Amino acid sequence: MALVGLEELRAARQRIAGVAVRTPLVPAPWASEGERRLWLKPENLQPTGAFKTRGAYNRLAALTADERSRGVVAQSSGNHAQAVAYAAQLLGVKAVIVMPDTSPAVKVEATRSYGAEVILVPPGERDTLPGELAEKHGYVWVPPYDDPFILAGQGTVGLEIAEDAPAELDTVLVPVSGGGLIGGTAAALKLTRPGIRVIGVEPELAADAQASLRSGRRVEWPVADTYRTIADGLRTPSVGVLPYEHITTYVDDIVTVTEDEIRATVALLARRGRLVAEPSGAVAPAAYFHRAAETGGQTVAAVVSGGNIDPGLLAELLSA
Repeated sequence: MALVGLEELRAARQRIAGVAVRTPLVPAPWASEGERRLWLKPENLQPTGAFKTRGAYNRLAALTADERSRGVVAQSSGNHAQAVAYAAQLLGVKAVIVMPDTSPAVKVEATRSYGAEVILVPPGERDTLPGELAEKHGYVWVPPYDDPFILAGQGTVGLEIAEDAPAELDTVLVPVSGGGLIGGTAAALKLTRPGIRVIGVEPELAADAQASLRSGRRVEWPVADTYRTIADGLRTPSVGVLPYEHITTYVDDIVTVTEDEIRATVALLARRGRLVAEPSGAVAPAAYFHRAAETGGQTVAAVVSGGNIDPGLLAELLSA
């Protein structure tokens, strides 16, 4: 299976320019611990509130005229849903989005606001219905991570970190769900600044990627298990086939964080970093604060992957 290279990553950056935001790498002096330093990559500042804008627009912008006329279908717990809907709106493409009925209302409403048709289904049907709809109606299926265009688009995060980071940067922390973000980001970093370590982070309650990396094979967790975590964007039961190849090639390790650590980090980022992060977006910084012995590093960058949090949940975590 061919891995995404610098040519595809740079083409993606060109394709998404002017649509996805080139987010800054922000120093977090309030997070210094002795000689350790933290930098944050705030992907919550993207137009749809998460990094998914990058991959979705890269994929839809590459559709042929015939494919655009047929429309697209995608499945998502929320952030890919919004990104595909937004990209489709910009490009004048019909979009149908399959979402689990457990998705936060704020994500469902946002997806509909971009003009997409949303179909809510039980979590176990999220990944099967899109294929049926594509076959029945001729839609182009835009998966959330198992696609070279998606992976290359997400990998532009890594290109930007490599260009913006201080020379002493030694470790980058990236959240893991289906593997598109970490796969693309790790490829970009290892191909441009190979001395940087790339560490994936996921919830203890949805640690299929860690199990996959350490066992040498793709491991799938039951949906009922992964849906226990508060990090709704990281509930994918397994990493994708293409992302797995990138993970095993470029990622140094994957660590996990607890639910309490995720919750505490959402509140900390809001109070000290002035950043609104959803639980999924807080897992990478959580590893900096709570897994220093496992992640290592003196100068660390952490990707805040999204900020689409229910206002009620944010209020609850801030008052805890």
